[in-house]
Amino acid sequence: MGAEKESSASRRRLSCSQCFDALWFCYSPVHQMQQYYRVGVLDNCYGKWNALWDCLYLKTKPSSELQEILEAREKDESHIWTFRTPEEAKSHWQQEFGHLDDMD
Repeated sequence: MGAEKESSASRRRLSCSQCFDALWFCYSPVHQMQQYYRVGVLDNCYGKWNALWDCLYLKTKPSSELQEILEAREKDESHIWTFRTPEEAKSHWQQEFGHLDDMD
């Protein structure tokens, strides 16, 4: 029973409600006015439509294939941070902030 819980916990459930909510909000006057103020044009919500259609498409896939697709996408995503070895970090630090040492 413990292995059953682990395997079911490791499987992800795909829910399109977040995509639908994002699309719904995209067409709201609040979002459109924010976009117009910030960017100068209204948002066509194209990216939100793509996300919703992609989610609905993935819902038609068998569970095993869905897990493979989601895992592959997760691996392909770049991480927000760039990981460096201590040597790389030191050289990057010197490149970015080394000029501050010369101010003494």
